[in-house]
Amino acid sequence: MELTLSSPPEIPLIDLSGFLSGNVAAKQQTADRIRQVCEATGFLVVSGHGIPQLVFDDAFRLSRRFFGLQQNKKDQWHPKGAARQRGYHALATRGLAYTLDQQAPPDLRETLFLGPVDDHRAFFAAYPESETAYAPNIYPDEPAELTGALIAVYRAYEYLAGELFRVFAVALNLPEAFFAGKFDRHFSILSSHYYPPLVDDPAVGQLRTGAHTDFGAFTILAIADAPGGLEVRLPDNRWSAVKPPPGSLVINLGDMMARWTNDRWASTLHRVVNPPQIRATDSERQSIGFFAHPNFDAEIECIPSCLDSGKAPIYPAITAGEHIGLKISKSHRGVGSGRA
Repeated sequence: MELTLSSPPEIPLIDLSGFLSGNVAAKQQTADRIRQVCEATGFLVVSGHGIPQLVFDDAFRLSRRFFGLQQNKKDQWHPKGAARQRGYHALATRGLAYTLDQQAPPDLRETLFLGPVDDHRAFFAAYPESETAYAPNIYPDEPAELTGALIAVYRAYEYLAGELFRVFAVALNLPEAFFAGKFDRHFSILSSHYYPPLVDDPAVGQLRTGAHTDFGAFTILAIADAPGGLEVRLPDNRWSAVKPPPGSLVINLGDMMARWTNDRWASTLHRVVNPPQIRATDSERQSIGFFAHPNFDAEIECIPSCLDSGKAPIYPAITAGEHIGLKISKSHRGVGSGRA
């Protein structure tokens, strides 16, 4: 089932319930439609995903209480070691435009990161470079219920990501379980983002989140929206707002899926723009995303069904860990605050 929404028609709303029900015809129909969207923009909005709204409502409410704490209190949960995507990161301390080698001011958002909830460090003990990917989480102790709420979202997203990998496999004419063995010890990241009302005028070119593509296989995003939101660059180079209806989730492909599919599927530029009225008190915005990263040692190489006869793959093979490590390192460059 597909509906129209206020986002552009290039970003359709697709009901996943038919695929998740197991009906063979519905599964193929859903996968075929998703393949078309993945080839065009790599951005879609999904309903029928099976995650209760209360899971998100609790996480948004408790995250907002955390971000409302005094700055010195929040800074206690900033990571001290090499594992950068853990704990709290303050306003304007990272810039996603850096990952595309663009010089821009850092992003106007605060973030609380969670990595894998399950401990896979023993399995990857032979890979010292995996230490940061599977580093322990930094859980704030205030508010007391926040950790449980974020873990609940992580688990819900984790399950949905596994189902989406099944959808994508069918869409790519692969066995439905093709990706399963590449995601059983994943190092996916959950990010609770807070975009506060702006007190000062932004620097020239400074956005809530600079234009970037996502690093991993794909991203799942729940949005508590406000003026100044998510925009995607369409194939005709227009920037267009993404406005998912209540209860739906945004799905977008990342660079890893583009590599897997030899660029048949699109990892599309997107950004979060500033509110039209900079100091408006109603302009605060939240989102909770899940960045699906496969197993650290998963090989990201051209899928056979995506390689034309007689052609060479566009990209050399790389492990998921190598790919993500390079991108995360770039996201911290150019920030002058002294934070990692």
